Amino acid sequence: MKKNDYHHGNLKEEFLRIAFDFITQHDVEQLTLKILSDATDTSRSAIYRHFSSKDALIETMILSGFEQFDAALSPILRDPKKPLIERFYLAGRTYIRFATENPGLYRLLFGKRYVHIREEVISLGDERIGFGALKKAIEEGQQSGLLKKEDSFTQAVVVWSSLHGLASLIIDGFMDVENNWDIHYEALFRSLLAGIVSKKIKLLSTLPFAEGIMKP
Repeated sequence: MKKNDYHHGNLKEEFLRIAFDFITQHDVEQLTLKILSDATDTSRSAIYRHFSSKDALIETMILSGFEQFDAALSPILRDPKKPLIERFYLAGRTYIRFATENPGLYRLLFGKRYVHIREEVISLGDERIGFGALKKAIEEGQQSGLLKKEDSFTQAVVVWSSLHGLASLIIDGFMDVENNWDIHYEALFRSLLAGIVSKKIKLLSTLPFAEGIMKP
């Protein structure tokens, strides 16, 4: 594609698309601004109009990546048409699926390599990363008496970190976890649920959707 095939209005989006495509096949550390320039047959100055450095590119990718992540999770957690526990279950599966289908992006968002950039632009309590929707869903359950009335931030961190642990084991190819992740997720979900559900609620045997997914 030649230089004059691009319009300034969509060149930045094209750079991002190429960058995201690149990290599906390669480590993000191998990504350079030259790769974007070569792929679009544009000058380095055209790159610098949008990204002053690789760090600037990574920052934009992190923000865009978390928007994608949030778009996958938050609508499930906020869906008023489904019982709360079913929302938790489906959101958890979506979390794992997002990580396994986008391992390069997942490592960029949650890995240590670019933590210095991530912490400059986003935080755990940010509404844009799905964590806010999880915390609000937990608070909804607390208000209804479904969940234990404990610190919702801490409960959300426990749930999130458990999902992250399983997702990391899968995408890093730990033993045979990838081939049996459904089984491991079911066990993880039951364990998490047992830890946050109010003792007053006999939940596991009464939810309509529970029969096929929460067997002991």
